[in-house]
Amino acid sequence: MRGTQPADDLAGATWRKATRSNTVGNQCVEVARLRSGIAVRDSKNPEGPKLLFTNGEWEAFVDGVKGGEFDLS
Repeated sequence: MRGTQPADDLAGATWRKATRSNTVGNQCVEVARLRSGIAVRDSKNPEGPKLLFTNGEWEAFVDGVKGGEFDLS
């Protein structure tokens, strides 16, 4: 994870929720593709902190989820 991102890169970000988001409890994350990687934020607090990942870090995370490395229940 890279830490901070220039505000102008995040200002133009298009955020989207996962298709499997929990709309009842509003417990969702949103992701945005940036020029330099991927940003993730809490949908309940869109102005709050964002997690920033390189493309390689994000791909490793997605591969891990698909491969069952994480318990998502």
